[in-house]
Amino acid sequence: MDHHYRHFNARTVVEAAAAWVDQLAQGNRMFLTLAGAMSTAELGITLAELIRQNKVHGICCTGANLEEDVFNLVAHDHYHRIPNWRSLTAEEELELADRGLNRVTDTCIPEEEAMRRIEHHVLRLWQEADRARESHLPHRYLYRLLLSGELEPQYQVDPSHSWLLAAAERDLPLFVPGWEDSTLGNMCVASHVRGEIERLTTVGSGLHYMRELVDWYREVTRDAGLGFFQIGGGIAGDFPICVVPLITQDLREETRLWSYFCQISDSTTSYGSYSGAVPNEKITWGKLDTESPKFIIESDATIVAPLIFSYVLAHDSGS
Repeated sequence: MDHHYRHFNARTVVEAAAAWVDQLAQGNRMFLTLAGAMSTAELGITLAELIRQNKVHGICCTGANLEEDVFNLVAHDHYHRIPNWRSLTAEEELELADRGLNRVTDTCIPEEEAMRRIEHHVLRLWQEADRARESHLPHRYLYRLLLSGELEPQYQVDPSHSWLLAAAERDLPLFVPGWEDSTLGNMCVASHVRGEIERLTTVGSGLHYMRELVDWYREVTRDAGLGFFQIGGGIAGDFPICVVPLITQDLREETRLWSYFCQISDSTTSYGSYSGAVPNEKITWGKLDTESPKFIIESDATIVAPLIFSYVLAHDSGS
């Protein structure tokens, strides 16, 4: 990368990766956001090692990325790849649906082997918490499930490639706004409708995540900066970046702004857009400083993110 990526978008990739390494060398930390279908794209192959090496210190992800890492872990051999995915007809899509294959670009997640295999494990944990009148955040149930070891006999990929397992083992701070629209979120509501769990509050919400994020951000940035590496757009990025103006404008407390910002996105650049806004626009919202390193990489995250992760892993940052 240092030798070949010398200009334009390619050079930005190297500069963003090198700036990440520099952030860690300065004693700062890095926060990562995951939108899209990064877990099904098996980004965990490199991300898990970043977590283990303490080069990622917190993650905000969609509910889909949270659960799909576990689905891949236990059902990978049953996934079905579609080589001609750009030319599928509506009738061919319906045929996949009839076979219980949920398509994500070129990869179909099998309903029975993935979603339904996990459902009864998680339902049992929800019911235990419900009976004890406890409430836990969505990722805590999956952390508990993975750390219990009960899924190990069903693993179909190298567990070192599971970013969620690596996060659970380190008790990595995790934030999952909008979890309700995920497959497991839908299953949770269905369980309540069927009377299998009494209290929907058995599983915490986005407001609870934001409250935890406020406390965590205050603590982490007390003596050092925190960078923001965003993959894609949407709620995974929009939700956590707002914690800084929440603290400064709503709580009226002094706090550090994000010390670094990089976004990998193929969204069209658009002022006023969350996913397509240029980084400088975030200055007026009290999220970034004029001196914060800022990068926009206009490319496919499934290609670029592993390159950057590998670059960071290959460079000693003293972290």
